[in-house]
Amino acid sequence: MTGITRAIELTPEHSLERIADLAALAETEGFDAAFSSSHYFNRDPFVALSRMADATDELRLGPGVVNPYDSHPVSLAGRAATIDEVSGGRGLFGIGPGDRSTLANLGIEHDRPLRRVLESFDVARKLWAGETVTHEGTFIARDASLNLEPREIPVYVGAQGPHMIRMSAKHADGALINAAHPADLEWAAEQVEIGLAERPDEYGEFEALAFASVSVAADADEAREAARPPVAFIAGGAAEPVLERHGIDREAASAVSEALERGELGEAFGHVTPEMIDAFCVAGTTDEVAERFAAISEHVDGIVVGSPLGPDLEDAVVRAGEALDRVYSGH
Repeated sequence: MTGITRAIELTPEHSLERIADLAALAETEGFDAAFSSSHYFNRDPFVALSRMADATDELRLGPGVVNPYDSHPVSLAGRAATIDEVSGGRGLFGIGPGDRSTLANLGIEHDRPLRRVLESFDVARKLWAGETVTHEGTFIARDASLNLEPREIPVYVGAQGPHMIRMSAKHADGALINAAHPADLEWAAEQVEIGLAERPDEYGEFEALAFASVSVAADADEAREAARPPVAFIAGGAAEPVLERHGIDREAASAVSEALERGELGEAFGHVTPEMIDAFCVAGTTDEVAERFAAISEHVDGIVVGSPLGPDLEDAVVRAGEALDRVYSGH
């Protein structure tokens, strides 16, 4: 296993030069891994990862996360293998079901997501092992193979719901649990245990990582203000049990969701309440974020510092690294 405790999400909404520089800074600050998020409206995550590989020496690198709908799973396996090759064996493969509404914008049906994800990384593992694969399930591949040397790449499943979390614990190398609050991660840890009870011994160890939205800065108000955009998207799509767990008014969440659907982003961000920020983001000063990280770490094996990072990206990488160091180094 990779033994990831400190990871970071670098979103290629910025220039690839800046993303590479941020990856180099993250490595200097003690991060173990960096994930490049995948959205059709941003720069290509695998191109970004290639630049990140050139800028770093030890940082583990992978998409966080791709979905097996807008790209064929065999194609994704080949791209992940390419990153593993150019990075000298530092590749990771983050895969998840994708966002239903985003896929709908592309006219793509989001059918049988759990089965699609499982079949996708199962086929990818066979391809990475050098096998020629024929598969007919949620997708079709006939006599598919990769023109690369065999390799092993850890698979991390992006998960939020109970069935995806359990499946990842049973079959994958790790889970990227989309949550930032200790209560949500305590619940997720229970789902992980259910999946691990059915995990074959030969699959080895499993890592559960909190993929948490984080916003850290010297000024807590500035950090919380920067958290509004990602929190809006999280709150707008949150399931009813999650809203109930945090005492968030359904009408308030609906106001966010409806504004997002109309494309009124400024209005949606304005509807974000303090309670939503508390529930769906780790936001505040370095001390406050370190305290929240410590509570999160009780339920997971590691933390992925997710977007927005903070109002100043470079400063946020340093502060987040310091906060993680306090948790995992006992300082």
